[in-house]
Amino acid sequence: MLNNKSILITGGTGSFGKRFVRRILNQYKPKKIIVFSRDELKQFEMAKEFPVEKYSCLRYFIGDIRDQSRLRRALNGVDFVVHAAALKQVPAAEYNPFEFIKTNVIGAQNLIDACIDLGVKKVIALSTDKASNPINLYGATKLCSDKLFVAGNSYSGVNGTKFSVVRYGNVLGSRGSVIPFFLKSKKSGILPITDARMTRFWITLDQGIDLVLKAFEVNFGGGIYVPKIPSMKIIDVAHAIAPECEIKIIGIRPGEKLHECMIGEDDADYTYEYNDYYVIHPAIHNWYLDTNRINEGIKVKEGFRYSSEINEKWLKSDELLEILSLHEQKDEELVISAETNVYTQNYFTSIEDKQIFSNFENNKL
Repeated sequence: MLNNKSILITGGTGSFGKRFVRRILNQYKPKKIIVFSRDELKQFEMAKEFPVEKYSCLRYFIGDIRDQSRLRRALNGVDFVVHAAALKQVPAAEYNPFEFIKTNVIGAQNLIDACIDLGVKKVIALSTDKASNPINLYGATKLCSDKLFVAGNSYSGVNGTKFSVVRYGNVLGSRGSVIPFFLKSKKSGILPITDARMTRFWITLDQGIDLVLKAFEVNFGGGIYVPKIPSMKIIDVAHAIAPECEIKIIGIRPGEKLHECMIGEDDADYTYEYNDYYVIHPAIHNWYLDTNRINEGIKVKEGFRYSSEINEKWLKSDELLEILSLHEQKDEELVISAETNVYTQNYFTSIEDKQIFSNFENNKL
C-alpha cells in the first residue's frame, strides 16, 4: 500500500511521528517520507537518529500548519498524510485558547483544503478521547477538527481525497503522558495525583500506528476509528511505577475530567463494532446507513457509551510494567533517565558524542 508512495506526517518529530517513521522504514519501501514540523531543534535531533545519508527517502520540512502556503509546498506530489500536529496540553489551552484554535482548528482546515487542491489520496488525522463530550478547550478544538476531517469527504467528492480520523487515549511511553512525569518525580519520594478515582484509557504507540494503517486500508473516508484498549486508574499507575512513594492528592486541574469517554451516548446511533475497534460512521449524507461502509460491523446497543471507568478491559500493574520495559528496549529516541537525569548513551551515535556523554557523566563538563 505504501510502497513507492510519498507520505507526509505533520508533527512528525513527536513520539508518534518518530515511531511511525521507523515502522514505515522497516515495513515498506516508500518513495518519500516528509517530516513536517515547526521545531528546528526536534528536526535536528530526529535527523541525527534518522540521517538522510542512510535513509535517502526522508525529507525534513520546517513549517507550521497555520501557514497554508508552506503546507501546499510540502504537500506537492504527496499521496498519503498522517496529521499528528496539534497543541495538546489541557491547562495551557484554558489560558491560551486563541493559539489552540489557530493550530487545532484553522490548521486542520488549512490541511484539508491543501490536500483536496493538490490531489492527496488519503489523510488520517489523529484525535483524542477528550474530543468526545468535551469540557475543556483542547477537547473542543479536537472535536471541531474531527468534524472538519469527516466533512472534508463531502468537499473532495467521490474520487477525491479520503479523510478519516483515529481517536484514542493516553499513549504509553509518549512524552505527553503522565508516566515520564511520574518517573521524574519519584526521586522526591512524592507523586502528585489529581484524584484517586481518576481513570484513563491506555494505548501503546505501536497499537496506535496499527490503527492508522488499518484506516489507510479502507477505500472510503469519514470514519472515526476507536480502538478497544484497556483502562487503568491513575493512582494504580503511580503505585506500579513507584510503589515506594507517598501519594499526594492535589485536586483536578482546570478543564480536566475525572474519566475519559471515547464514544458518547449521542454517537451510539452511528457506531458499529468490529473485532478490535469501533467506528463512528458519518451522520452526514446518511453514510452511517451505507452497507458498503458498515461491511461486517455490528451496530452497538442504544445508549452505548465507551468510557474509561466502565471499560471491560483493565490494565494490570505487571502488564503496564512489561509494556514499559518493551517500549524502552525498542525505543531509540532521546530520553531522560529518571535516576541520573542525564541523556542516555543510546542516543549518541558518533565517537565525539559518546566522549562528550562520558565526560558529562563523569562531571568533567
